[in-house]
Formats: sequence, structure tokens, C-alpha cells
Amino acid sequence: MFSPTQNLKIHIALGSTDMRKSIDGLSILVSETLNLDPFSGHMFVFCNRKQNILKILYWDRNGFCLWHKRLEKDCFQWPKSKNEILTIGAKELSWLMDGLSIHQEKAHKPLNYSAVF
Repeated sequence: MFSPTQNLKIHIALGSTDMRKSIDGLSILVSETLNLDPFSGHMFVFCNRKQNILKILYWDRNGFCLWHKRLEKDCFQWPKSKNEILTIGAKELSWLMDGLSIHQEKAHKPLNYSAVF
């Protein structure tokens, strides 16, 4: 079971990525193309052109981890945007991995209060 923590930053590399890339190739992509730090502990999510494979790269204390999921049927609802990268939360990543859009219209929106009264 793969379950990221709630306050972890998750960056989606929009567009398609060559899934022949492994840890070294994806970490170079994060560093040079996305201009982000692959050693930050944040998760970086990549998808292929067919949108049936996801790879998630992250640094865990003393080494890189690479998580890979291939759908045997159907495809992921990969977001489309003009941006190069999109930052989401753990809930949105869970929706994405379950085949849902990261933009759930009926989901409860987070509320932030500064006082009890």
C-alpha cells in the first residue's frame, strides 16, 4: 500500500515522460527541466503518453525511492495544463491513482480558521 502523508508536497510533471527513465534519468529531469530539488523529500509524479503508467520519485533519508504503477486496463486522468508542473496534495494523488480527476467538484473544501469564536 502506497500512502503519502497529508503535508507532503507532490509535484506532477505535466505532459508525458519517457517511462524508460529510471531513478537517475527522472532525478535529472526534476533538477534540470523542472528546476526543483530531487533531494527535497517531495514526491515527483510522471506519466507516459498512453496514460497507463505512473512513476513516483522521492528521496527518503538516504536514497531514492521509485514507485511504479501500470494499469492493465483503462488510463489515468492525467491533468492537462499549460504549466510545466502542478503541485497537489495527498488526497488529489489518491484520486489520480484511483482513476479520478484531481479536480473533484463535490469534494469538501479545506477550511482554515484563526479563532474559535
